[in-house]
Amino acid sequence: MTSASETTVIDTAAPDLRERAEELLRELAGPGARLREDQWTAIEALVVQRRRALVVQRTGWGKSAVYFIAAKLLRGAGRGPTVIVSPLLALMRNQVAAAERAGVVAATINSGNVTEWDDIHARVASGEIDVLLVSPERLNNPDFRDQVLPRLAADAGLVVIDEAHCVSDWGHDFRPDYRRIRTLIADLGSDVPVLATTATANDRVVTDVATQIGAEFDPTYVGSTGPSDRTLVLRGTLDRESLHLSVVRFGDAVERTAWLAGHLRTLDGSGIVYTLTVAAAHDLADVLNEHGHTVAAYTGQTDPAEREALESALLNNEVKALIATSALGMGFDKPDLGFVVHVGAPSSPIAYYQQVGRAGRGTDRAEVVLLPGPEDARIWSYFASVAFPREHIVRSVLDALEFDRPLSTAALEPLVELNRSRLEMVLKVLDVDGAVRRVRGGWISTGQQWTYDADRYERLAAAREVEQQAMIDYQATTGCRMNFLRRQLDDPGLPALDAETPGCGRCDNCTGTRPDATVDAASLASTRARLDRPGLDLAPRKQWPTGLGKLGIPLSGKITGGADTGRALGRLTDLGWGQRLRALLDAPDDPIPDSVFDACVTVLREWKWAARPIAVLALESSTHPVLTATLAARLAEVGRLRDLGTLPTRPGRPPVSAANSAHRVAALHDSWEVPDLSAIEGPILLVDALTDTGWTLTLAAHALRAAGADAVLPFALATVT
Repeated sequence: MTSASETTVIDTAAPDLRERAEELLRELAGPGARLREDQWTAIEALVVQRRRALVVQRTGWGKSAVYFIAAKLLRGAGRGPTVIVSPLLALMRNQVAAAERAGVVAATINSGNVTEWDDIHARVASGEIDVLLVSPERLNNPDFRDQVLPRLAADAGLVVIDEAHCVSDWGHDFRPDYRRIRTLIADLGSDVPVLATTATANDRVVTDVATQIGAEFDPTYVGSTGPSDRTLVLRGTLDRESLHLSVVRFGDAVERTAWLAGHLRTLDGSGIVYTLTVAAAHDLADVLNEHGHTVAAYTGQTDPAEREALESALLNNEVKALIATSALGMGFDKPDLGFVVHVGAPSSPIAYYQQVGRAGRGTDRAEVVLLPGPEDARIWSYFASVAFPREHIVRSVLDALEFDRPLSTAALEPLVELNRSRLEMVLKVLDVDGAVRRVRGGWISTGQQWTYDADRYERLAAAREVEQQAMIDYQATTGCRMNFLRRQLDDPGLPALDAETPGCGRCDNCTGTRPDATVDAASLASTRARLDRPGLDLAPRKQWPTGLGKLGIPLSGKITGGADTGRALGRLTDLGWGQRLRALLDAPDDPIPDSVFDACVTVLREWKWAARPIAVLALESSTHPVLTATLAARLAEVGRLRDLGTLPTRPGRPPVSAANSAHRVAALHDSWEVPDLSAIEGPILLVDALTDTGWTLTLAAHALRAAGADAVLPFALATVT
């Protein structure tokens, strides 16, 4: 096999080169397929000129055909295999199958086939494999990074970065692991071509990505070939003639859900209904199934095997729709997907366009409907709040790490005020920046000086606010909706904005034809009854966080003497109770309203407890003392329970603000002045207004049990998720 560092000359004038590419396309896409000129430009730049290229083209343009054809042509010239870095290994099965029909042999290296890595690399070295797909997370696995990655860089004939907007933290879906790709590119030979592809990138993201993959980049060459030492950027129009965009507004989540339940059958084919939260996806799926629709929830919490089964069900039209979060997004390929509906607006027009691009790839018409809600901005605000943390918190991570002794993420977590997911994100960013390094056993400090780029993070936050406002403007615009989205993505095919700019002629504003917003009264009533059904379980915490000993807290291992399974009235994210609970908790602190109290009584009446509580105790609340106390007192009265009043917090205890579990437990430990409860012979109902992580109820229950309580049954008005 010819080394990637050797130059194999491919005659650009050879008459059969393009014809060979055309043959491969026909094997991939069918006998009638023909390469477009821009596809051939990209293939020629990679195969003949060994260039670095960024292709920004709409979904369905044929980006995967470019890199599969280029991979096969390069292999035919004796070059090494193509390495494709993609977050979509599970979702590329159809593409891989199509590639194999064209004689392109593909394999994957991922966390699920570690035992096959050596065999796969042997097949790569022997020339059996044309395309190797790698997830970005693998790039910084110590074994893969130190043993496999250098050989891939030495052997590669082409490197492809799929969904390349993830490289840029200006993109809507930045992923720190993608920044590791720069290391792979830096180790490539000078004549190894690199291709980055995405369907969603505005000018700022294009410039950022093109600079990262090329030695030089000049924005003046965007859209043209440019000098060979600069990144070739090919951008096409983003207009999708099959998409019919519309917005439908409703007064509340119940009306919106009832409308969808009544109109889902009117949408042709099968499709995707997107929600902003996991809870909303499950709630909506339950309601739609009760209305006779065949749907299923698909979220980031769905088991991988179940995800594959659900994707297959949608591909085979075995379900009317998947009710999904953004976990079902990039790379999912169903050409005849008939519709995309959003129940709640994404925070960015770019993210929105990426998701609606799933529809209508191979059909003449696809419906795209946005059903915004008043809670959208609050959800956007929550996700913005978990962005990259403040400098002092990041510095605490660096201070906790050592040079020679690795710490696992679990061991590091109790030393810093970050939960697991945010800590992992910070470590990945610090790793890319060279300040820390992942090794066997965890993470170590490199000792390199690190600068917190506060200006950049502030600019990012400001950019996110601009995107959110643009999404609000999209909902309110009276102009062409497709043109609005194209302008947000700096579509080069869209003429300058003026009075003569034609609209798409398909959206609700262009045609004046809008979906019927009528909601059937019976459907509304049944939907309201379903969403008004109160009550959900609060699973007890079963294990103390690791590392509490380092914080001076004598707790470890399995939690004994804690809370039993509790109940809550609803989630703040519920489609039904969510809006009412948010309004209640946002309002001035007042006694419990009768309607909310009655719902609480219903939840307690249906509680399948092992033993009925005989007493009720309210947790002292710094934000809702009246609400919590009156709820407990009224429950005591109606349930004929002994009213134990309020469990007071010890004087001088500061508010608990720690983000991760270990620090929350440390802050809550020994927080209450607990009376002697040995005379209470039976379970105690422990009442709070709001629960988030569950640690407050867990620590309070633990303290009550230590004071003699037989059992503790937590009850909260609302849970955050």
